[in-house]
Amino acid sequence: MPLQISIGHLSLTIPAKPLTPSAFSPYGDVIQNPRSNLLPPATQSTLSSLPFDPVSANQGSAIKYQHVSRPRDLYSQAPSRIPSQPAMNMFVCRERPLIPAHELKLRTDGDNHLSAQTSSDVDLTDSDAGFLRDLNQSRKSSYFNVSILERHPFTTQTFIPITPEARYLVIVAPSLPSPSYPALPTPSRGSDLPGPGLPDISRMEAFVATGGQAVTYGAGTWHAPMVVLEGRGEKVDFVVVQFQNGVPREDCQEVVLQSEDAEAGVLVEVKDGGVGEGIVAKIRAKL
Repeated sequence: MPLQISIGHLSLTIPAKPLTPSAFSPYGDVIQNPRSNLLPPATQSTLSSLPFDPVSANQGSAIKYQHVSRPRDLYSQAPSRIPSQPAMNMFVCRERPLIPAHELKLRTDGDNHLSAQTSSDVDLTDSDAGFLRDLNQSRKSSYFNVSILERHPFTTQTFIPITPEARYLVIVAPSLPSPSYPALPTPSRGSDLPGPGLPDISRMEAFVATGGQAVTYGAGTWHAPMVVLEGRGEKVDFVVVQFQNGVPREDCQEVVLQSEDAEAGVLVEVKDGGVGEGIVAKIRAKL
């Protein structure tokens, strides 16, 4: 059963950035061809300059990049002591609708930042509507409302798109340093683990991935359920690889974000239907 957590009056808009291995490294791995323009056969001197210790394979007709992501099984530390099994599943993910800018009311506050509120909650004047139309045309931004985060505390989880035209959001958050209450089972804390706390909503990040990129969420990394972006077909197929032991609180932990007013909440800004710099970056916290 998901844990309900209050985000109070926190209002946060996060710009979606291009997904790169370095930007995503605090949360896991990005799996992509490091030299997509390099075709086999390749000389050893060329291969030695590339990551993942590549070697020639298949009688010289292939390049093998080794250990591009390392699966991790920490179930030996789970309270139940029930051993895990490797699992390979398929997720058929339908596109998730985004909120266009003209359906948001954007207001300037005392700090000259922008806050967002759905137009269904407010009465727009003609002037407001005209301003929003102009803003939408110039920015071409859409927004995804983040209401649920989850983590898999004892296993990595890798999403591998097998739909070439895929574009999807990767939304992650670091953990707060203190343990959750009520306590959720997690591995013994190590320097390379996120820690046992709830997600740190104020430090959430978002990335746009393509069909040429798979992503591995590190064990215990808080992330949103898969968000397939519109415009490339109705759905994207993913092969998902992880470990599982069948104990719900050990396999997957969920939190539902509850805000205290209509203006509060967490939005991810997707520029031009894809990757953008994101000109809205606002944190207004009154927790």
